[in-house]
Amino acid sequence: MKIVAVTACPTGIAHSQMAAENLETTAEEMGHEIKVEVQGSMGAQNELTADDIANADVVIITADTSVQRDRFEGKPVVKKTVKDGVNKAEAVIREAERLVEGDDPADAGTGATDATTGSDDAEAATASSGSGSESEPPRRGGDREKGLFARLKRLFS
Repeated sequence: MKIVAVTACPTGIAHSQMAAENLETTAEEMGHEIKVEVQGSMGAQNELTADDIANADVVIITADTSVQRDRFEGKPVVKKTVKDGVNKAEAVIREAERLVEGDDPADAGTGATDATTGSDDAEAATASSGSGSESEPPRRGGDREKGLFARLKRLFS
């Protein structure tokens, strides 16, 4: 499944980055392709292109701020908080899988889902068929063991 995601928090320094890293790692472990755009006070990083969005099966938005959704029109969207992206990435991705498969997202039990498509209030999500390639996908940010999420996790454990 191909996923595009947007993470955003008011400052966009730590939580947005941690959510992006956790969503990327978890999606790849689950066999999905994912591209995550990080939005914060300094602008957007790793911006999603029109082709990225068009080829996606589902859109995941983990944000505590407003995210422009009109570019995702017609795509299924899972809307969660940044905290969900950091702490419950697998549950968020499973909910996206159920949404793409046509199951009722209300049964997911992971919080509010905006499962509508084509409206201003809908987050767009796309996923492609297949489980991805056997080669390791390119990673953003280098060594995961040295990433912000891993360092913060070690700091607080």
